[in-house]
Amino acid sequence: MRRARAQRARKNSLPARYIGYVGYFVGAGLISGAVVHHPLDPARYTRIAAYGVLVFLAATVLNEIFLSRNKPGLPRMLLVIGASLLLSFGIGMLSGGLQHFEDFPARGAVLVPLGIAVSFVAYAVKDAETSWRRIFSPMGLAVLLTALVSFAGLRYVAAGMGEQPEGGGHSHGSAEEETEQQQPHEPDPPAATSPPETLPQAVPPPTPATTTATLTDRHNWKGC
Repeated sequence: MRRARAQRARKNSLPARYIGYVGYFVGAGLISGAVVHHPLDPARYTRIAAYGVLVFLAATVLNEIFLSRNKPGLPRMLLVIGASLLLSFGIGMLSGGLQHFEDFPARGAVLVPLGIAVSFVAYAVKDAETSWRRIFSPMGLAVLLTALVSFAGLRYVAAGMGEQPEGGGHSHGSAEEETEQQQPHEPDPPAATSPPETLPQAVPPPTPATTTATLTDRHNWKGC
């Protein structure tokens, strides 16, 4: 009977364990995108980061409290929630900085090493089987050196790349705006000009020599 109940409990917890597992990745993904793209639209990406934090914390509560075999006390529960919040931002900075380093080199050079350090500290505090004193152990020193070396190396690479124009190498605007920006502006056609008006030439007045020749011709014609 007990064995059957245990198997039934595991089957019933499968959807909850799946939701909790996926919640970690969805929350971290939302936070990583918000941290990197925050300067482009602060209000929008602040909301996205808040949604990511809520999803990540919900997954933490589900996995660490409801699905855990050993129910933690209130102090431990608050510590786990706070450390999970810090861990979500550490993972978000690390993954977002690596994913969009080519688009935001200078920003990515800061986010990646900061994410390494923050995620390690948060995980050491969150892990029930690890003492927080491990932060100052040789393992913590190795993580610190890794963060410093990555910062120096990424800063060197970012200095040679430079920031991409218009806030990065990819755009988050609409397709119509991108099409309008890509199409070259055609020059305006020249204004139509009317041909110059031709004035009729004035008939020159008769000269005295012309008048005398005309009278002589008439006289000769009459004599005939």
